Formats: sequence, structure tokens, C-alpha cells
Amino acid sequence: MVKLTIVGRVEDGLPLAQDQTYVNQQDNASFLFYRQQAELLLKQISKDPLLHPKMTILLDHHSFHFLVEKNICYIALADSSYPRKLLFHYLQDLRKELGNFGETTLIQTTSKPYSFVRFSKIIGRIRKQYMDTRTQANLSKLNASRKQELDVVTEHLNDLMQRRQLSGYCVKMDTRDDHYSRYSCYFQIKLDYDR
Repeated sequence: MVKLTIVGRVEDGLPLAQDQTYVNQQDNASFLFYRQQAELLLKQISKDPLLHPKMTILLDHHSFHFLVEKNICYIALADSSYPRKLLFHYLQDLRKELGNFGETTLIQTTSKPYSFVRFSKIIGRIRKQYMDTRTQANLSKLNASRKQELDVVTEHLNDLMQRRQLSGYCVKMDTRDDHYSRYSCYFQIKLDYDR
């Protein structure tokens, strides 16, 4: 089941909309934790883009699924047992609906977080379609693309953050004039990535 959905702007990491259902559950500590993690990841993406436009990041028994397209990041949190293909169908449907929403200038100029309340209602409507994985429509989506593999990278949150910190460290090392620092930095990242 999809537990949290956030749509945000990539250029500055501003969250534009979230699923309205979960706004009322802000007293739930676990919800707040995962929402903060999603907002943190959105900020990280604004500073340093993801390697792939479709990505899954694992955290505890949940997974964040990302779809980045046209400077907009679609984030969905679900249980790790939820079918990944179905979740990316959900994110694609959100992308199509935002394209039909027709307020691209408003998206680019908005400065207040979560100001797209009308789109939050659309997110809730689409999410209801994906609540049960056993419905005929969802099963046909899973079976129709059975031959087709998703081009999605999966990574643990801790590994992603550690690699980003190392790459920031390497950029600092590269600014020095030491010729060998670049190679030692590359070697360190390669060693950490191979583990």
C-alpha cells in the first residue's frame, strides 16, 4: 500500500503537494519521520541529482520510489512488499495528471511548500486506485508489462548518503592542485561502491 506521496520541484527541493489523507495524521511519529526523510531526500536531489530518473531507496521495511521528469520529482513511500512495477505505474499516472493540470508557470513560481492543494486531491484519487494490488486493473498492469523489466536502480538510504558525502569530499579534494588527490579520491569511491 502507498503510505505517502510527495510531489516536489527538483531545482530547489520545494515540496509542492502531498496526499491529503496523510495531512491529518501528523501526530503519528512514524509518519512524520518518513515525511522528513522524503523531504530530506528531495533536498538532496536538488543539490545533486539522482543517477537515474527512476530509483528505489530502501529504508527499514519501507521503500521510497522516485520518478524524476521535467524538473519534477514524484516520491512515493510504500511497504517493501508492495509490487515495484505497480508503484511506478502509480508515479507515471501522477506525472500524466500533473501534465494535464496545466499550471506549469505556477509550479515554477511557487515559493510556499505544499501549496498545490488541488493537486493533493488528485493524488488521493489516484492513490485509491492503487490501494489493493489484487484488483483486476492492477493485476492487468502487472501482467501486461511482465516481459518488460523496469530500469530502476535500488539502493539503501545509508549507502546513498554515504556516497554523496564522499563525492562532496572528493570535490573539495579536486579543488587543490595536488594531481594525485583526484586518483586517490576515485579509488576510495570505487572501493566503497564495490563493498
